[in-house]
Amino acid sequence: MNNVLEIGGRTARSLVEEFGSPLYVYDASTVRRQFNRLDSAFSGLRHRLLYACKANSNMAMIRLLHSLGAGIDAVSIHEIDLAMRCGVPASEILYTPNCVAFSEIERAVELGVLVNIDNISVLERFGQKYASVPCAIRINPHILAGGNAHIQTGHIDSKFGISIHQMRHILRIVQAYGMNITGLHMHTGSDILDAETFLTGAEILFDHAVDFPDLRFIDFGSGFKVPYKPDDVSTDVETLGRRLTERFLAFCYDYGRDLELWFEPGKFLVSESGFLLTTATVLKQTPSCVFIGTDSGLHHLIRPMLYNSYHTIVNADRLGGIERIYTVVGCICETDTFGTDRRLAETMEGDVLAIRNAGAYGFAMSSNYNSRPRPAEVMMLEGVAHLIRRRETLDDILATQIPLPVDAFTPMEPHHD
Repeated sequence: MNNVLEIGGRTARSLVEEFGSPLYVYDASTVRRQFNRLDSAFSGLRHRLLYACKANSNMAMIRLLHSLGAGIDAVSIHEIDLAMRCGVPASEILYTPNCVAFSEIERAVELGVLVNIDNISVLERFGQKYASVPCAIRINPHILAGGNAHIQTGHIDSKFGISIHQMRHILRIVQAYGMNITGLHMHTGSDILDAETFLTGAEILFDHAVDFPDLRFIDFGSGFKVPYKPDDVSTDVETLGRRLTERFLAFCYDYGRDLELWFEPGKFLVSESGFLLTTATVLKQTPSCVFIGTDSGLHHLIRPMLYNSYHTIVNADRLGGIERIYTVVGCICETDTFGTDRRLAETMEGDVLAIRNAGAYGFAMSSNYNSRPRPAEVMMLEGVAHLIRRRETLDDILATQIPLPVDAFTPMEPHHD
C-alpha cells in the first residue's frame, strides 16, 4: 500500500519506529494459512502434524501452532522442556535426537515423551533398559531429495537415521529384546519439490513396515519447499495429499488396520511468516559494485552465508520507483552478504530493508558474534503488534560470564637480555 511494505496491517517503518532496528517480525495469519493448507491436504485419513520447533523456538510461535492443533517435534531435551513449558503435553511430543548422551534419552523417557531412535547402538541400549517402552525408529532411506546439498539428510553419507540396508540388524535387536516399536520414521531433507520423493520413500517404509506388527504411525518427516524468490515454486501439498492419501489407505488395508500418517513441518509453517527488518546504515561505492551496509548481519541471519540460501530483499520504504543494483551486506567483521546484485528501489541511508522468508532458522540460529546483541521479535496477531522477545543488551551477553579477580592477572616481569 502506497508503495511501502505492510506486515499484518502495520507498515515496516512503523514497526521499526516502535520496536527498533534490526527487528524480526512474524505474521500469525501466514502461519495459520500454512498449517490449514497442510492439515486440509491430508484430511482424508488419520494424521498428525508435529511442528519442528528448531525452526523457530519462540514460545509465542510454539503456543500459536499448538493452539492450531500441532504437536511438537523436538531434537533436544531442552526443546522438550520448552514445549512442556508452553503447555504441550508429553503425549504430543516426538523426540528425535542425534548423537546425544544416553542420559538425555533417559530423561525423555522419564518425562513420558516418545523417543525416535536413529542409531543401532542406541537401539540396543534402549532395548536393554526399556524393552516395553514404546519407541520409533528413524530409517535413512538413501534418497537424494534434490535442492540444496547442505540441507539433505537422506543420502548414504548422512549422520541421520539407521541405514535401510541395516534392517535385518534392526529386526534382530527388536526381536531379541522384545521391543515395542510403534512408529517408523524418515526425513530426507529440505526443499523437496516433487511428490515422487515422498512417494518413493513411502514405498520403502511400506515394504518394511510389515515386519513391525504393532505400529501406530508412519512418519514422513517434512522438507516441503517454500518459495524464496519472486518467481519461485513450492511443494504442491494438495496434490501430494491426494496421492499419498490414496497410497497410504491402500497400505493400511494390506497391513490389516488403520495407522496414522505423521509429518514434522517446520520451515513450511513459519518461514514465509517472517521478515528481518534492518536499516541501511551506509552506501559504499567500490570499483565493482554499490554496497548497502545494514545494522544486521550473519549474526542475525546466517542462512545466506551458511547455506548459500536466497532471501528476497526489498526496500520496505520504497517498493516502486527507479531501481538500482546493490549488494546488501551486514555490519559484522566477516564477509556477511545477504544478497549480491539485487534490484532494489533506489535506496538512501536510513531506509528500512525487509529480508523475506526469515521466519525459519533466522533468530533460532542467531549469535552474539562481534559481541553484538540479538534483535527483538514481534508477532502480528489480528492486526496488533505483540513484542514476544525484547532486544538484548550487552548485560544479557555478559550475564553468564564470571570475571576473574583483578589480582589473578600477575604482571609479567620485564625481559632483559
